[in-house]
Amino acid sequence: MKRNTKINLLLLVLVAALAVLPLVLGLGDHKEEPFTGADAEAETAITELEPDYEPWFSPLYEPPSGEIESALFSLQAALGAGVLAYYFGLRKGRRQGERRASEHTTAEAATAEGAGADRDAAPARDEAGREPAKGPAVDSRSGAGRD
Repeated sequence: MKRNTKINLLLLVLVAALAVLPLVLGLGDHKEEPFTGADAEAETAITELEPDYEPWFSPLYEPPSGEIESALFSLQAALGAGVLAYYFGLRKGRRQGERRASEHTTAEAATAEGAGADRDAAPARDEAGREPAKGPAVDSRSGAGRD
């Protein structure tokens, strides 16, 4: 198993444990509403400390029930996760594209260098661009060898 897979599985188990342990251990059983949000906890603390407290403003929209409020919160969390996933996926895709382009450019440069080396090793050509004949060189005028 790859190292990244092991780390991902460990993180998944830890997240599951964080979600299940409070329920299994009975944390919050002594409260009327054991798992309320931070807003409700703050409201309770403020009314205990200052019973005459008047809020500065009222919410723009008050959901009719706690279930709808939870659903809207979940929708907000899902949209935020989607935006983050899109952003990180886009960044990773761009990095991969840049890496592939860099590898492609490097491969083309290596091919061009290899072609240049082949050109240097190629036999000399005459003025007409023909390769010299194989075998002993012969003077075309006299027919004698030039060795």
